[in-house]
Amino acid sequence: MRIEESGALVVGGASGLGEAVACALHAGGAHVVVADLDAERGAALAARLGERAAFAAADVTQPEQLELAVALAARAPGGLRISVHCAGIGHAERIARARGPHRAAPFERVIAVNLVGTFHALRLAGAAMLGNEPGDGGERGVIVNTASIAAYDGQIGQVAYAASKGGVVALTLPAARDLAASGIRVCAIAPGLFDTPLLAGLPADARSQLAASIPFPPRLGEPAEFARLACHIVENEMLNGEVIRLDGALRMAPR
Repeated sequence: MRIEESGALVVGGASGLGEAVACALHAGGAHVVVADLDAERGAALAARLGERAAFAAADVTQPEQLELAVALAARAPGGLRISVHCAGIGHAERIARARGPHRAAPFERVIAVNLVGTFHALRLAGAAMLGNEPGDGGERGVIVNTASIAAYDGQIGQVAYAASKGGVVALTLPAARDLAASGIRVCAIAPGLFDTPLLAGLPADARSQLAASIPFPPRLGEPAEFARLACHIVENEMLNGEVIRLDGALRMAPR
């Protein structure tokens, strides 16, 4: 799939990994719609990108809002061809402690945002791509979701987050198979420790310890590195149904 002149939707595109992806796709010539709950940051990013960029306010737990974002992206000259989903939240709590079991509401919220939100964006973007004219090789679109190495190496207190990202991993292959006959590819990236707003609030010594735990390179990943992989998936037609770890060979310890 060529990035240039393609319509692209980046969900969770106002900051962190999503912002990097939106910038990379725009630099490659795509018509980019930044969809995010943070209207201030999202609108500012779209304004900064300028021509071929727009913002759509979207809560991933509200499918009707995602529908509007998909429809906006589909207005690009060639239709919606690229969808990258980066929206997500975390929560730390053990499954049970002396004071009681893991609370249900936070678990359900993380699943709703990280897994069900990904599902909504996947199904709506996929449906929009079905109407595209096939390009070279019969391709109509590419969908890239964001998992996490927590899906494989979930740590103490990561029950909700690991379950949500494990779901993203598990749906990748069947979704790719569902859409294969229509020339739409589905992949996911499972990042390790990246320098995103989620980690930015940690003390410097804590960030250093996290970086030192990565075999090589012994540093936090940069959002631009995630974006480069997302763009490569878009452009490499043989990548389909795959979840790619992007973690510097990190295998997380229990805590």
